[in-house]
Amino acid sequence: MQMSSVRNPVADLRELGIENAANVYYQLSPEKLAEQTIARKQGVYADSGALAVNTGEFTGRSPKDKFIVKDAITADTVNWNDFNIPISEANFDRLYSRITSYFSGKDVWVRDCYACADEDFRVNIKVITELPWSSLFAYNMFLRPTEEELEYMLTDWTVIQAPGCLADPATDGTRQQNFSVVNFTKKMIIIGGSAYTGEIKKGVFTILNYVLPHNKNVLSMHCSANQGSDGDTAIFFGLSGTGKTTLSADPARKLIGDDEHGWTSTGVFNFEGGCYAKCIDLSEEKEPQIFHAVRKGALLENITFFPDTNTVNYADKTITENTRVSYPLTYIDNALEPSVGGIPKNIFFLTCDAYGVLPPISKLSPGQAMYQFISGYTAKVAGTEAGVTEPKSTFSACFGAPFLPLHPAQYAQMLGERMRKYAVNVWLINTGWTGGAYGTGNRIKLSYTRAMIAAALNGGLNNATFQAHPVFGFAVPDACPGVPDNILDPRNTWEDKAAYDAKSKDLAAQFIRNFEKYASAAEAEILAAAPKA
Repeated sequence: MQMSSVRNPVADLRELGIENAANVYYQLSPEKLAEQTIARKQGVYADSGALAVNTGEFTGRSPKDKFIVKDAITADTVNWNDFNIPISEANFDRLYSRITSYFSGKDVWVRDCYACADEDFRVNIKVITELPWSSLFAYNMFLRPTEEELEYMLTDWTVIQAPGCLADPATDGTRQQNFSVVNFTKKMIIIGGSAYTGEIKKGVFTILNYVLPHNKNVLSMHCSANQGSDGDTAIFFGLSGTGKTTLSADPARKLIGDDEHGWTSTGVFNFEGGCYAKCIDLSEEKEPQIFHAVRKGALLENITFFPDTNTVNYADKTITENTRVSYPLTYIDNALEPSVGGIPKNIFFLTCDAYGVLPPISKLSPGQAMYQFISGYTAKVAGTEAGVTEPKSTFSACFGAPFLPLHPAQYAQMLGERMRKYAVNVWLINTGWTGGAYGTGNRIKLSYTRAMIAAALNGGLNNATFQAHPVFGFAVPDACPGVPDNILDPRNTWEDKAAYDAKSKDLAAQFIRNFEKYASAAEAEILAAAPKA
């Protein structure tokens, strides 16, 4: 569905079936949206000037309540699974009628924006929200058209979010009252029952992960990216909490983006116009660029303040560990604009290994790189649930399974083709534990991780001697500038070497079990890269 955005948002809403809105606020500035949020008592200002809100019941995505309409376009192309859950066209129509009717008599915020910094792949998006701060999030996270562009801008996709609109699972085909539904035929995303803004962001990511690889031969990637002074591009894959945003925000390099990118025949481009950084334990010392981005115009979610102040307590997990801040990419001083870089020379796979098994840095062969990409491993620390004391492994194909409508093998094949064609160096970086698992060992120092990445980028490892890890086979350097030699071999950091060997073999067995579902589609080179349990 394409519609005009030529300064008539009321007509656009009517065309979508949203009639009788009380007030329609179109393309408001960040300042005005923050003022409206404060006036409606939906948020407060932090002393940095950032707007702080609470997203309510949902402080993260709800992947089991995300659906894709199963129809003629998607039936045989989407990889239906626990993340890509089908819903009927009839149920979508019922939910769509419910959410458009919900806006009757209510204020509505409308924003025209777009995704994809490469003009050849631009996707224009109209975001319609029930809350002013949700529109601020859309302003921060998507690319912002000029006044002139707005006059001629046609909408490619429409996103409607209404946290107060609840589904009836008995009649609407949902699991519970909240829902996020993608319709590729009607080019719409509808979100109800949740105010968590990440549902908007990841809904758009999902559509790009289908459209770009399937129709445009562009590899879509859950990664951050930056560029050196000589134009060399590096990309960083990793699941949430592994360091994508932190490690790509490097003062010595230009930031292309922190989370979602496409890889074309000419280079890499950012999907977004902003960053959505985790801010648990954020500090000026460790992450100065992100810390200073938390200012007027930024949107903080689910944080708390120190008592009797408006100073954010970044260490407080009372509401959630998934505290977030969104801000425009321009808030990072060295952001590249437009956010388009060249062909990558280095790829980093980031994992937070809470078992303390994997080396802090290792170089991967093409086969190992493909195996690790398809596996998408990280291990999270013990949570707050009673009795949970051991780290928990997570395997998420291509480091982003919940957002990938196509089969992981399609993304992996595209990555493999590009790695070989351009002879890209691929590195595995463990940002997790050393000297033992979580609870016994210590987190690898961020300064060491930064030094290892810098060495990989600037040739500091070119003359290193590498040894193959006995279980995983990765090439582990014996020395790295700025890093103590004794931490490079993880086994050396464990007092109990037999315990390390046992844990290493246990993790290898987890990899092998997880990979069984992909083995039939994997080439011999990839299968040979499996760890030796």
